[in-house]
Amino acid sequence: MGTGQSRSSNTLVVPQATQALDQLKYEVAQELGIQIPQDGYYGYMATRDTGAIGGNITRRLVQIAEQTLAGGQGNLR
Repeated sequence: MGTGQSRSSNTLVVPQATQALDQLKYEVAQELGIQIPQDGYYGYMATRDTGAIGGNITRRLVQIAEQTLAGGQGNLR
């Protein structure tokens, strides 16, 4: 499996968000001091580290959504 590929069955509602989410992953990992493998294979990483990255990404996405909704920009269509 190459860089940026995933075996996950999750599909993004907005496919163009892939690049932004990938960038967020690297930012969060850097803040936590966790090195993401260059080859994209996470199998050798500790579960604790990958969970910390995912948890912090989720926390940040929820925070962004809350700020957007509080600012009146949360139009649901």
